[in-house]
Amino acid sequence: MPKTAKSPLLVAAAAALMSFGAAAGDFQVLQRYKIGGEGGWDYLSYDAPSHRLFIARGQHVQVVDARSGSVVGDIPDTPGVHGIALAPELDKGFTSNGRDNSISVFTASSLKTTARIPTPQGENPDFIAYDEGTKQVLAFNGRSHNASVIDAVADKLVATIALAGKPEAAVSDGRGRVFVDIEDKNQLQAIDLKTHAVVATWPLAGCDEPAGLAMDRAARRLFVGCHNKTLLVVNADTGKTVAQLPIGDGVDANAFDAARGLVFSSQGDGSLSIIRAAPADRFTVQQTVTTARGARTMALNAIDHQVYLVTAEFDEQPAAAGGTRPRRTMKPGSFTVLVVGEK
Repeated sequence: MPKTAKSPLLVAAAAALMSFGAAAGDFQVLQRYKIGGEGGWDYLSYDAPSHRLFIARGQHVQVVDARSGSVVGDIPDTPGVHGIALAPELDKGFTSNGRDNSISVFTASSLKTTARIPTPQGENPDFIAYDEGTKQVLAFNGRSHNASVIDAVADKLVATIALAGKPEAAVSDGRGRVFVDIEDKNQLQAIDLKTHAVVATWPLAGCDEPAGLAMDRAARRLFVGCHNKTLLVVNADTGKTVAQLPIGDGVDANAFDAARGLVFSSQGDGSLSIIRAAPADRFTVQQTVTTARGARTMALNAIDHQVYLVTAEFDEQPAAAGGTRPRRTMKPGSFTVLVVGEK
């Protein structure tokens, strides 16, 4: 029988769907690197040019070769460090030091600290983000409910922006705006980096304690991880929620792989939720990977389509007199980097 000619419109539609993220295989834990080291942990950041992972470890930053799992450096004297923002084109990195209300600046290639910037109005700088378009760093201060803005070229504090409540994660859109979760108010706020002012405040209905935050810049969609085991997809221009999906318990980080069209959400219950994004706001849970308990925060390697998570093993003791929570002590040498990727 002769073949039926395909409609040009159908061919174009199929091509568009195929171009939206290459097909992804099943994900699994590929490697476990036991790297040890002192201190708890918080956020981690991945530097693609050097293949290095920067991990906040309480009083210092541990630097790991993500390909081999080898510890290749350490940045000391970062008291109460929460996060690391990297500016590859400036060969710089910035750490948020929660205990002494400061931002450390280091040369990324040498790991040498070059400056310490006080944030006198910013108490307990926590999450930290870099905007490459304006070359500004924003440190979000958990105790004072504001954001400290740093000129990343001059290493200078240039503004302090009041927020509606306790900020958690933040993400830049590359077009002059930064979005930030307000954890204690279940809100999302948008900051204009030219005026250093909040220009929108949106309630997050159906979200309790927003924590993780990522963005699909091309589609203008924000991915908000919430502590009621929910991920919201939010229109970055209107604040409207366009989708709601289930995730695991204890979310702390989200990431978006634009080439694969995948949203990642890491949870402390030992799960990594992977959500497929398709045109017309169609989102589906593609897979849930079992990682390890405590692996709640992560960094994305968007080139190799891998996710790095960290956790450790703990000894638990009964709660102290009058307390309800058991006392947990990290087992020496047990701190581990997990690499999750496609089979």
